[in-house]
Amino acid sequence: MEDMDIEVENMPYSVTSGQIAFLGPQKHIVFSKTGGSNILCISFSASFYERSSKDSLFLHSQLFFNYHTDFFVAPFSNIEQMRVIFMERLEAFRIKDENLYVSAAHNAVERLILDAFLYIPNEEIKKDIKFDYLHYVNRFKILLQRDYKKEKKVAHYASELNITSRKLTEMTEYVLGKTAKSIIIEKVISEFKKTLAFTSYTISEISYDLGFSDEGNFSNFVKKHTGKNPSEMK
Repeated sequence: MEDMDIEVENMPYSVTSGQIAFLGPQKHIVFSKTGGSNILCISFSASFYERSSKDSLFLHSQLFFNYHTDFFVAPFSNIEQMRVIFMERLEAFRIKDENLYVSAAHNAVERLILDAFLYIPNEEIKKDIKFDYLHYVNRFKILLQRDYKKEKKVAHYASELNITSRKLTEMTEYVLGKTAKSIIIEKVISEFKKTLAFTSYTISEISYDLGFSDEGNFSNFVKKHTGKNPSEMK
């Protein structure tokens, strides 16, 4: 309900008043200092929300697993209505009865999700229909967010998902149009670029943080996949 700045995975973003930002799991988030108390953060687990196949579709959709940016932003049509739903109404249920409060919270979150679905492109919603592929690819992205610094082989993530490397790549190619290997490489390169741009770390420090044994190996990796030396990307 007021403008704010937020940092997601070392990338700065601005969210204007009247917007809702949806962020998926395993994201490192830093909120800026704000002048007032009109910013509401709603955090919930999959186990809290997921009650049906419809709920699963929502949780694995572009809202929480956006493939173009670290988060998805949608406008909210009535700010005062949002205040009533998420502050006054939920507080009344919390005081009244715990079970009623949980049900009311689920319904309130679903209201936000449904409204935001109006702003997802139709072609992205069609992708979400092949839910089994979407489910595995999103789990792969969660694991990658957790392990990319130490694990860079497709076999590791396939093993964690109890599927073959070939099957994981088939799924990522269907959902994202890219191989699992290329997604891992892009993640490492992207994190390098963000860290280089938004921190004071040296290339040597970044290479160590990203799990490379020495700066030479890291430089070869970057050169192979970008055509540039790390020092040329500042």
